[in-house]
Amino acid sequence: MPMPMSTLTLERARAGDGQAFRELTEPYRRELQVHCYRILGSVQDAEDLLQETLLAAWRGLDGFEERSSLRSWLYRIATNRCLNALRDGSRRPGEGWAYRLEVPLPEPTRRGDPSWLEPYPDVLLAGLPDAAPGPEAHYETKEAVSLAFLVALQHLPPRQRAVLVLRDVLGFRAAEVAGMLDTSVDSVTSALKRARATLATRLPADAHAEAELPYSPRERKLVDDFSVAFERADVDAILALLTDDAWLTMPPLPYEYQGLDAIGHFLRTVALRDGRRFRLVPTHANGQPAYGLYLVDPRTPIAHAHGLVVLTLSGQRISALTRFVDNGLLPRFGLPHSLRATGA
Repeated sequence: MPMPMSTLTLERARAGDGQAFRELTEPYRRELQVHCYRILGSVQDAEDLLQETLLAAWRGLDGFEERSSLRSWLYRIATNRCLNALRDGSRRPGEGWAYRLEVPLPEPTRRGDPSWLEPYPDVLLAGLPDAAPGPEAHYETKEAVSLAFLVALQHLPPRQRAVLVLRDVLGFRAAEVAGMLDTSVDSVTSALKRARATLATRLPADAHAEAELPYSPRERKLVDDFSVAFERADVDAILALLTDDAWLTMPPLPYEYQGLDAIGHFLRTVALRDGRRFRLVPTHANGQPAYGLYLVDPRTPIAHAHGLVVLTLSGQRISALTRFVDNGLLPRFGLPHSLRATGA
């Protein structure tokens, strides 16, 4: 009786057939990369760790005993590689990292911890498999890639972060997670309890509020209105689109502004000060509408890259503006470093 194709493919891969190994692992590449991103908060680090995971799997394929699924085995490798990277700390900017402020910032509503979270291009999320997460999952896929969830996740210790993602996002059973992390079920249960308690205090109260469906006509109208208002430097029109308790944050800077007065003051004195004008180019990040920002040079017909802003929607309003200052993020979204400022 012929062996199942998966078994034949596994044997070919173990014999050194690279194409067979790719056939085995390709279905899991996208979800493993998103998994690494959730734990690390960095697109570049997630790409690097995915490659490290696949290389470790290729080298260690003889050690795969088939007592678990190949998917679980790959998640075990990826999770432990991510935890090692977090312990190492070398993938984060050092103490000397600094963003040069163009003007002094107004006093924030609060000062948070520096966050190295980066936005994740929706084009990478589009490749995720349609399979639903396991029965243990507590979060829908869309919610588990949102910026609010990712920001809250970054406040967990690494091991708790991994346990929560494996259990509540991916739906692995406690025994499976214990095996992945070489620990006991009791330890996993305890870590998950602490992680859930922390997340409950970190996630916004309206994190589960119903927002517009991604790419829907009503979402498009809301974000188009924001774009028009921002390009016109119309602060009052921008504020009219926000919820009363909206937040403006700027990872990795720790300055956070809440409410229409604080955000309006920031826009008038910093972002849109002295007649500054922007061009906005639409994109999507973390399942949310976003824009590449381009500052118009009044002396030339060129607008220069000025970071990225991601909009969090709540109902028919915008509840958060997350401003990423790193222009190096733009190419990942297919956005240029400059463009013609025609019509500005």
